[in-house]
Amino acid sequence: MEKKTNQFKAEITEMLDLVVNSLYSKKEIFLRELISNASDAIDRAKFLSLTDKTLAADNPEWKIEILVDKGAKTLMVSDNGTGMDAAELEQNLGTIASSGTKAFRKALKEKGEAGAAADLPELIGQFGVGFYAAFMVADRVRVVSKKRGGDAAFQWESDMGGSYTIADAERDGFGTSVMLHLRDDQAEYLDKWRIGELVKKYSDFIAYPITFRLLDTPADEKEEDRKRREEDEKKPLNTMVALWKRAKKDVKPEEYAEFYKHLTHDWEDPFETIPFSGEGQVEFKALLFLPKKATMELFMPQQKRGLSLYVRNVFIGDDIEMLLPSYLRFVKGVVDSSDLPLNVSREMLQDDAVIAKIKSAVTAKILSTLESMKKDGKKYNEFWNSFGTVIKEGVHVDSTNAERIKKLLKYPTARSDAGSTMFLEDYVKAMPSEQKDIYYLLAEREEDARKAPQLEAARKHGCDVLLFCDPVDEFLTESLWEFDGKKFVDIAKGDVGFGSEEEQKAEKEANDKAAKELKPFIEAVKKELEAKVGDVRVSTRLTDSPCCLVAMANAMPPSMVRMMRAMKNDVPEEKRILELNADHPLVKKVAGLKGESLSDAIAMLYDAALIAEGSPVTDGARFTRLLSDLMLKA
Repeated sequence: MEKKTNQFKAEITEMLDLVVNSLYSKKEIFLRELISNASDAIDRAKFLSLTDKTLAADNPEWKIEILVDKGAKTLMVSDNGTGMDAAELEQNLGTIASSGTKAFRKALKEKGEAGAAADLPELIGQFGVGFYAAFMVADRVRVVSKKRGGDAAFQWESDMGGSYTIADAERDGFGTSVMLHLRDDQAEYLDKWRIGELVKKYSDFIAYPITFRLLDTPADEKEEDRKRREEDEKKPLNTMVALWKRAKKDVKPEEYAEFYKHLTHDWEDPFETIPFSGEGQVEFKALLFLPKKATMELFMPQQKRGLSLYVRNVFIGDDIEMLLPSYLRFVKGVVDSSDLPLNVSREMLQDDAVIAKIKSAVTAKILSTLESMKKDGKKYNEFWNSFGTVIKEGVHVDSTNAERIKKLLKYPTARSDAGSTMFLEDYVKAMPSEQKDIYYLLAEREEDARKAPQLEAARKHGCDVLLFCDPVDEFLTESLWEFDGKKFVDIAKGDVGFGSEEEQKAEKEANDKAAKELKPFIEAVKKELEAKVGDVRVSTRLTDSPCCLVAMANAMPPSMVRMMRAMKNDVPEEKRILELNADHPLVKKVAGLKGESLSDAIAMLYDAALIAEGSPVTDGARFTRLLSDLMLKA
């Protein structure tokens, strides 16, 4: 055929400019696109040859070659796939966003062949868009192609000046070669190490060998150097092995461990490996890992996290946060989807419905894995000690899975040994029959919580108390309202009754009587501490300690107070309640004092309550003086 020059349409020229300058954030993506198209062409050739044996009569060894001529500043990506004739070159490359793959799939489906749609290979495609990424690094591109089953080769060429040409060409063998004449500032893509780096990064799991060959070899190259180079050029740059697409029974544990270390740069093996397939509305393969230990990165807001995303074996990006909820950010791994376009961007992923469905499926799989792990108490404890703090966040941020997450939570309790923890469901099973609520106590340290006077009445009535000593627990109380139909109750807040209704009634009557007897003393304490406490009353919580401090029933959580003050909001100080143990000898002794002695004794009682909960005293100098005086008198 005679050489033919065609003009790009005005809107196509505008679109091309958008593709070259805006579609991809990194110029290096061009190589991924060209390799993906080459893989696509081989997929098509293999598929078509199943019904037309003549298309593969040459018995090809399917492969992709990258050929570089440094002197001419050219890079070529060549395949031995299905190839194109002149009409297809014009249709696929002369019309932007006309996808050879898309047309191929549509044609097969329109034929209505039995089972054809189900047997379609995973085609990477997007030839009408991805191909033009080549112009991000090249000032001229030439495509030479010979279609399988045809006799002639044809050439498409353009310098993006608004037109392209199609002409006859020569090519040995079927397939397509895309030659890029690189711009002067893109010489890095002529170096083998750079090409190998990009193949490893983006196309390592393409199913066909990708090799590199240098065309302009040195004229004075020694024979041994030539042999060494030619042997080296036979070696594929890619591994062609996607572990996530292999059945678990066919993968050795050490293979999973090696891949995990390569992916995460962790020197230890993974704690748990989770390979699985997503089926139904969206189809994908995933290979997830639970690390053995947590790192400080988990609590650094700016730290990158997320899973690596592939589309049909082609790398799209790592640290894709949209694939995981924040409370599972410690999970590592990859997701390979067949339902996303190859040129998808992070911005597009943010609102993509497919990504949302994958995230939901991945989350459910991880939670079910942890649920199964609970059967092995020792193993789950090891996991919980590393990542329990992060898992707790899920109750607050994931309302859909909040109930499942609650069943994964473990806490130390007042009656358990130090260092041991209990599941909420086990706590509920152990509750006395008359206990209606789940009791908890907030404290900064577990050792302080275990000594807290607020626990005394609970112990007296045989009730256990969850100890919330993790920094996240205070925030969690804003979402952790109930479990198994039972409310969570802070025993250091408001009125709390322990024991049966009869026992609570008897204790109330005794307290009312004690309050009347101590009324003058209680009024004196209120007056003395009016700037520090909101109320003073006889306690139902105490059996051994003289006093304690509790919060008002409707008091704002301390976490909320701190957050609002950090936002420069004017939040008034919420005074707490001082509770007195009417049966304690010290309270009875102090109640009989008068004047300065009474004032000093009340101050000592208040400071004692602060010390008992692990808080600093308000006036250290006065406390020291009063304590010294007391010791001298003793």
